[in-house]
Amino acid sequence: MFGQNRRAVLWLLLIPYIGLLWVPFYNSHDPVLWGFPFFYWYQLLWVPITSILIWIAYRSTRHDD
Repeated sequence: MFGQNRRAVLWLLLIPYIGLLWVPFYNSHDPVLWGFPFFYWYQLLWVPITSILIWIAYRSTRHDD
């Protein structure tokens, strides 16, 4: 079904899950960026990162029939 390279790309989808699941890592106020505590801007930073990783996984696994 999937080639070995395509299956490896799907592991990219775990990166945001692990990055946001480990709450003690980003449960702090400092450093502040544009008035946002670290807790908030760290989570907001993952929105574009996750979008890019999903796009890469999609482009690597789709079938153009």
